[in-house]
Amino acid sequence: MEKRLLDAAMEGDIKSLHGLLQEDPLILHRSMVSCVSETPLHVSSMLGHVNFVQELLSLNPELASELDSHGCSALHLAAAKGHVEIVKELVKVDPGTCTVRNEDGKTPLHLAAIKGKVEVARVLVRACPESARAVTERDETALHLCVGNNRLVGLKSLIEEIWKNDDQLLNWKDCDGNTVLHLAVAKKQIEIIKFLLTSRGLDINATNKNGFTALDTLRQSPRDLRDMEIECILKDAGVLSAKDLHIITPDWHPSPTKVPRITKSMVSNVSTERSISGKPLMVHKHTDWLGRKRSALMVVASLIATVAFQSAITPPGGVWQADEHFDKAGNPLKYPLKAGTAVMAYSQKTEYGQFMIFNTLAFLASLSIILLLVSGLPIRRRRWMWLQMVIMWIAITAQVLTYFISLRYMSPESAKGMLHDVTQISVLTWLCLMLVVFIGNVVRMNLWILRKYGYIKEKEQEQEPPPAEVNDDDEDI
Repeated sequence: MEKRLLDAAMEGDIKSLHGLLQEDPLILHRSMVSCVSETPLHVSSMLGHVNFVQELLSLNPELASELDSHGCSALHLAAAKGHVEIVKELVKVDPGTCTVRNEDGKTPLHLAAIKGKVEVARVLVRACPESARAVTERDETALHLCVGNNRLVGLKSLIEEIWKNDDQLLNWKDCDGNTVLHLAVAKKQIEIIKFLLTSRGLDINATNKNGFTALDTLRQSPRDLRDMEIECILKDAGVLSAKDLHIITPDWHPSPTKVPRITKSMVSNVSTERSISGKPLMVHKHTDWLGRKRSALMVVASLIATVAFQSAITPPGGVWQADEHFDKAGNPLKYPLKAGTAVMAYSQKTEYGQFMIFNTLAFLASLSIILLLVSGLPIRRRRWMWLQMVIMWIAITAQVLTYFISLRYMSPESAKGMLHDVTQISVLTWLCLMLVVFIGNVVRMNLWILRKYGYIKEKEQEQEPPPAEVNDDDEDI
């Protein structure tokens, strides 16, 4: 009987259901207490048999609150599958199932958010506004799940519905203290970020448990080509870093009778004046100059290496597609053509040699940068960063020369006169720019050396007594 009932539920056969009820009027009640994990309502709700679901609920409304072996109600299954009409029928009979969590800690609204079932989410929030406040085991709301699964349309719909009842849910934080904006920035979801920044009531400068705002989260995440665009979007909307918000959580409080213990890590990170013996101790503001330079060099070096590699395997003019040993007259060629070899190497040997030299130089220089950055060697000082910058200048210059050689080869004879003039002007301009950059960095390096060895003193050091020396082993001052 139970098997026949499940078969009827799978087919949505109301006539078979009535026939079974005539044979055993208690069959629906027996299905609730049997060892079968899924009731007929679970099966028909999952498969979308609206009429069968309506008939079951009219005969036994208690089926709506039954859970399967995974802790899911029929509403969970209908919501995950996006059966809007069935969801309406189920919440009409038992609205309380909207807040029931399965063994994974998710409510029907959570499943609808994950799957992007927009209309189902609307029905659930309207039927039970409390379901919008239900969270997962990681304290994630349905909004977090929409962002986590890149469901922009579902997010817009949910925010529109939730705003009517709770304008603070948009700033809810998960177990790590992340709001939906933190999560969208971490996942580099540009369209969702733009939408969230236009939403009313969003705290754009909320911080997580690490003290990071959304802007700090971007800077701490792995570098990406979208980072610059996202940073511009955040800054234009007024998003600040925790540093700019002056959020300071001191780890210790100075005593008026005891000099505090100061370590190298404190000296490098503290940017305010501490009072020692009644006189201010001037500590220079720490900047992550080296970290930013390393990230920028890695991105640019990867890009140049990719372009140079592609240029090497697909040179200007392409490659021969088949072997050729004889010309059109049937005479043997002095230099037989081989499939896969560059056309340019046969037609313009000198230009091909120049092209490969500069392209190889750009490729190896950029790979050298990447190797140095990932080598793990102690090359975090400024002098090593300057060396890497010089290598990067070489790679960029070689890439520019490769571009002009390719351009000249691919241009027809009628355009080469004008192209020659344009090339001369462009190369001259580029060399002037490189010279200005080189001179500027030489000046900076000389000033740094002079300051390091005491030939130039900074204003703060001239006006105030020098700070106490910090031992390498973090000894007390």
